[in-house]
Amino acid sequence: QVQLVESGGGSVQAGGSLRLSCAAHKSIFSIFAMGWYRQAPGKQRELVAVVASDDTTNYADSVKGRFTISRDNAKNTVYLQMNSLKPEDTAVYYCHALIGTLNYWGQGTQVTVSS
Repeated sequence: QVQLVESGGGSVQAGGSLRLSCAAHKSIFSIFAMGWYRQAPGKQRELVAVVASDDTTNYADSVKGRFTISRDNAKNTVYLQMNSLKPEDTAVYYCHALIGTLNYWGQGTQVTVSS
């Protein structure tokens, strides 16, 4: 069992920045991949960014060049640095961990970007 606790959400104006953090209550050395998903009202949950255990990263096209995902294994934490935020980035952001075939989710943190 892996507990994921997100923090760092909030409200910001367009063009601003936020950094999300996801603390795993387990060593993330053994976690195959960790990432961030988001879900806007009336829309399906979508992948934002993922980082694998070998530090390979992948991003949704809509956030490439603006968002950066990173992991700190010593702190068992994954970060999502979000720059140049747009109103369409408004959503609940969820931390995700994939261990083998098991999926774990955080409780979600709201990000609101006003124009």
